[in-house]
Amino acid sequence: MILTGPEITESVTDGRIAISPFSPDQVNPNSYNVKLGGTLMSYRDKIVDAYHPNPTKTIQLPEDGYVLQPDQLYLGHTEERIGSDIYVPLLFGRSSVGRLGLFVEITAPIGDIGFHGQWTLMLSPVQPLRVYRGMKIGQIMFFVSSGEIDLYAGKYQSAVGPQESRYWRDRVAVTS
Repeated sequence: MILTGPEITESVTDGRIAISPFSPDQVNPNSYNVKLGGTLMSYRDKIVDAYHPNPTKTIQLPEDGYVLQPDQLYLGHTEERIGSDIYVPLLFGRSSVGRLGLFVEITAPIGDIGFHGQWTLMLSPVQPLRVYRGMKIGQIMFFVSSGEIDLYAGKYQSAVGPQESRYWRDRVAVTS
C-alpha cells in the first residue's frame, strides 16, 4: 500500500514520518515534493574506481543557478531531512524535471526503513540544464511494509549534503 497525501501529512504530524522542513504545499495526492539542496558534488577523475575512494569536488549552487553538463554525474541532495522507522520510502524525479532532460535517482530510488537524513540525488542531464537551489526536483512516496522491521544502520545514516559512493567499503577480500 502507498500512503496518500493526507496520510503522509498525518504521519508527519504524529511522528511516523520525519520530514524537516515540512511544508503542506509540497504534499501531492500520494507523494511529497522534495527540493534540491544547495550543494552539488562531482567526481574529479575521468575514471571512477568502485574499489577505492574517489576524489570529488564540491559546488555551491549560486543564486542564479548552475548549469549541469551532459556526460557528467552530479550528486545533489534533498533540502529536507527525511526518514521513517515504519514506512519504506521511494524517491523519484518529478515528471516536470524529466521533461527538461534531467534524470534523477534512476538506479537507487528505494530507501531503507530507519534511514534518517538528506537523500543524495544522482543527477544526469541529457543536455545543458540550469538548476537552482530549492527547486522541486523529486517526489518521495511511502509504502507500508510487511514483516519484522530491521532498521537501517548503514554507512549513509544521518547524511547531510551529497554523499559520494562508499561502495569500496563493501569490498570483500578475495581469498585464493
